[in-house]
Amino acid sequence: MNAFTPNSRDPKDTHVAVLHGGISAEREVSLASGVQVIEALRQFGYQVTAIDVSADLAATIGALRAAAPDVVFNALHGRFGEDGCIQGVLDWMGLPYTHSGVRASALAMDKVAAKAVFRAAGLPVTPHKVVEMEELEAEDPMPRPFVVKPINEGSSVGVHILRSGDNRRAEIARSWRFGHQALVEEFIPGREITVGVMGDRALAVTDILADAGEFYDYESKYAEGGSRHVVPAAIDPGVYRKAMEVAVAAHQALGCRGATRSDFRYDDTGGEPGRLILLEVNTQPGLTPTSLLPEQAAHQGIGFPALCAWMVEQAAHGP
Repeated sequence: MNAFTPNSRDPKDTHVAVLHGGISAEREVSLASGVQVIEALRQFGYQVTAIDVSADLAATIGALRAAAPDVVFNALHGRFGEDGCIQGVLDWMGLPYTHSGVRASALAMDKVAAKAVFRAAGLPVTPHKVVEMEELEAEDPMPRPFVVKPINEGSSVGVHILRSGDNRRAEIARSWRFGHQALVEEFIPGREITVGVMGDRALAVTDILADAGEFYDYESKYAEGGSRHVVPAAIDPGVYRKAMEVAVAAHQALGCRGATRSDFRYDDTGGEPGRLILLEVNTQPGLTPTSLLPEQAAHQGIGFPALCAWMVEQAAHGP
């Protein structure tokens, strides 16, 4: 089968249950992704059942049993949706599902574990450390500027950049709602770029220009007009190729399947070629009208319904 042409399942004979919503901080994003996916799959000819996932896991399991789908399309984002939890439930039920399995999902969602995997694979990561909230409240854990972020959240939820003269550190520590620890890493100036991967092939490099905030934060990602995406990115050709290679290597190092998206910082403030740093891999890339993976797929001539159908084709069990 061509890597980008779904053709082994007959859509009209395939029933897909789309899980969306969920109980994470990214519920609204997941609902938006789900709406797009449901419409796209129906356009492609699949039978589709939408399941709005709530805190009642038994209800979700009951809805899946009642639907008895051939495939589950996982359109959940954030905790319990892309961290291996729902993947484990689906494995238990014997239902093939889109995107990565339990192990890769859990590794990618844990930013500290993922960085350890990347470092072992020889991929470029930024200096970082895990700190207790008491440590952060008391003093700077590393020279400024640095970034404070939750260890297990997505969509830039809870991310703060602390620069020289910023007096929010103690306030951030006292109001932290993402556990007792945070990941602190060196802030890399320059550009935010991202690379989508389908299977074993990178799609493109996108240069992200955040207009709604100081970096590509939650509002920039999902608000209309929050950011501008330049694809293909106008960067040094060697760095462009390197970003594509690193994205595929990161996808493989974590053991991902289906589609992922790797986020980078590219420091070109001293001229090009600059310093390329891998931040993280998203195993459940957004599928909203402002999302990056669908844009990159379109750049390669893959329409949104075909992208979603390809994901259904890649659905599987396993780690």
